[in-house]
Amino acid sequence: MNRRQFLSQASVAAAWAATGCTLWPSNNKDRSFQISLAEWSYHKALFGKKMTHMDFPIVARRTHDLDGIELVNQFFKDQVKDTGYLKEFKDRADSEGVRCLLIMCDGEGALGDPDAAKRKQAVENHRKWAEAAKFLGCHSIRVNAETQEVGSFEEQQKRAADGLTQLAKVCRPFGLNCIVENHGHLSSNGQWLAGVMKLVGKSNCGILPDFGNFTIRPGQTYDRYKGVAEMMPYAKAVSAKSYQFDNDGNCVETDYRKMMKIVLDAGYRGFVGIEYEGEKLLEREGINATRDLLIRLKLEGI
Repeated sequence: MNRRQFLSQASVAAAWAATGCTLWPSNNKDRSFQISLAEWSYHKALFGKKMTHMDFPIVARRTHDLDGIELVNQFFKDQVKDTGYLKEFKDRADSEGVRCLLIMCDGEGALGDPDAAKRKQAVENHRKWAEAAKFLGCHSIRVNAETQEVGSFEEQQKRAADGLTQLAKVCRPFGLNCIVENHGHLSSNGQWLAGVMKLVGKSNCGILPDFGNFTIRPGQTYDRYKGVAEMMPYAKAVSAKSYQFDNDGNCVETDYRKMMKIVLDAGYRGFVGIEYEGEKLLEREGINATRDLLIRLKLEGI
């Protein structure tokens, strides 16, 4: 598709939106997915105090015209139990027509820690985030299956499964999923992480496949397409990681057409979350480049 064809199809999509009908033509309905924005895409602006967490839903809608957001716990860790703050944030999201989808939780302990007591404490550390996610209307908290690389492949699977099983039980009364991202070490091995899910065997425990996190350790990477294919049967969210784009608007490091075909062929029809981490484009520009690529693939029906 050339630029003129893309703009023409984008104009059709805009016309559909203006009528109040579904944004996407009906012949693409069976391959449809929605697009959301991960807050980490703006980590430079947030850490640099050029933007606040409270601004995020407004930016997602008014700057990028996106319907869903994925929050990052470190940007409101001091307000996690502040119901007044959480209500204001939810009210802002609701007023913009933006849905809070999940909270990405880091820094709360290793769910696969070799010490059983520390695993239990890590589970308890996530409880407050489950409570906040429930308050905000999220469907999941995203967690890490960190094992500190102690023990064999199978031993680490069992420990991660134990921590996740405990956390799934904590999340169930809140109507929440706990979902694991491939986030380095053995969690970036698709076979290992899928095996952990089989051991857990809980309907509210799943995976958030990330297109780009497949470095197991320095010098050792896992095939990203194989990994996502192995993770997709357990996917409850998807992260569209991006860094660089060529002159045709395609992602350099990941073949998005190939990757999205894997995602959709697995039957996934939920939100695909933009997570831009590049250096060459400004955060706003990189997010829009990722969004436009996903929209183009969606319009083409992949």
